[in-house]
Amino acid sequence: MRTLVSEIIKKEGEKVELMGWVAVRRDHGKIIFVDLRDRTGICQLVFLPRRSKGGGAPTEASEEQLFYEKASTLRSEWVIKVTGQVNKRPENLVNPRLETGKHEVLVEGLEVLNEAETPAFDLSTDGYEVSEDVRMENRYLDLRRERMQRNLRLRSEGLKLIMIFLADRGFTYVETPILGKSTPEGARDYLVPSRLHQGKFYALPQSPQQYKQLLMVAGLERYFQIARCFRDEDTRGDRQPEFTQLDLEMSFTNEEEIMQLIEELLLYLAEKLVPEKKVLNKSFPRMDYKEAMEKYESDKPDLRNKEQVESKKDLAFLWVMDFPLLEYSETEKKLVSTHHPFTHPKDEDIEKLDSDPKSVRARAYDIVLNGFEIGGGSIRIHKSDLQEKMFKVLGLSKEKTEADFGHLLKAFRHGAPPHGGIALGLDRLFAILLGEPNIREVNAFPKTGDGRDLLMNAPSEASKEQLKELGIEIKKSKQK
Repeated sequence: MRTLVSEIIKKEGEKVELMGWVAVRRDHGKIIFVDLRDRTGICQLVFLPRRSKGGGAPTEASEEQLFYEKASTLRSEWVIKVTGQVNKRPENLVNPRLETGKHEVLVEGLEVLNEAETPAFDLSTDGYEVSEDVRMENRYLDLRRERMQRNLRLRSEGLKLIMIFLADRGFTYVETPILGKSTPEGARDYLVPSRLHQGKFYALPQSPQQYKQLLMVAGLERYFQIARCFRDEDTRGDRQPEFTQLDLEMSFTNEEEIMQLIEELLLYLAEKLVPEKKVLNKSFPRMDYKEAMEKYESDKPDLRNKEQVESKKDLAFLWVMDFPLLEYSETEKKLVSTHHPFTHPKDEDIEKLDSDPKSVRARAYDIVLNGFEIGGGSIRIHKSDLQEKMFKVLGLSKEKTEADFGHLLKAFRHGAPPHGGIALGLDRLFAILLGEPNIREVNAFPKTGDGRDLLMNAPSEASKEQLKELGIEIKKSKQK
């Protein structure tokens, strides 16, 4: 039965069977050393040549000699299986950098499970020196490096901790649809054509916003989800067309309760995932939007002391509140929602919606970490008349409102409770906790800044047969 590399420290003197990848092979005279890597770490294998009997000439080629000769052919990233005995290393040959550094395996049997071509880059480094396009084209190799394995495992552990934390507090995990309806909420939707209903389209969700509000109308009261979200945005540096967020919603709540919950969650994650880092304020500071813009010229200020070298290990959380409900879009030449059209105005500002909408403040809050927005939420509108007024202020006609949001307004007329929630961008959160420069370093298979998957070569053209089934014809734009 297979033994994992990390387990050999408990099996001194025992015979084991190991499987993994060749990280390094070193020939030292008549001894060959191989560093074997599996998901738990690296251990040293020792291959000795054929021994002679009675000090004379070597005996005929034995299995021992054959696998020793085979060991001399091993190359980086070959997949092998070995059997052998776990021994203690000599004191002067202990490797303190490895968890298994006090032990080695004297190999008695070797099987090559698969050979490998020479990798496109060195896997023993952290990978920052390699062109990102080359790394993404060969992502299955890039993910073998220790740093990337660490990142994905921390992300996995973080997701597990989030689910346990919220389940223990009465939240129910609900998966909402990926194929939904296209509605004007902010960024462009990714559209999915329907084969059975030609000429009509689904939209991939920018967020589960309307579904989670409908779950509150349904009486679920506490919902959460690790949600995949999709936004067809123009190229914008450290963004991805698809991303992961923690999405949650609560009924009969207020800003204070939601913010307190998130503070507890983030402190819990920091303690469990990166205990070596320091949270500067266990009670997160709060700042209104106006103060942030006047003092820092940013709605996501970084509160760390930049002059201190140790600030790389610091985690500075901050709540930014009291955002404007609406802002003027130069592109659309009209007022648009600062967050989204379901955000509740400050109660004392509601009467200004008709007379002075630009001065209305939102019951919204963003959570900032080290100068990056890692989440945002709000108390939602739960009454149909106020929601209809909001759509009117945004310039939607009654016909457009009914076509796009009639289902939501109808639900609000069936006893919708007051509710609110928040979404945390998990890609960004994990990248900051790990000290990574961008979110691509914590995604297994990221896309380029312009939305291309270099590994799978997507997006790609559809066949004529596929397009015909969907009732779609591609027309090439005329060259100017």
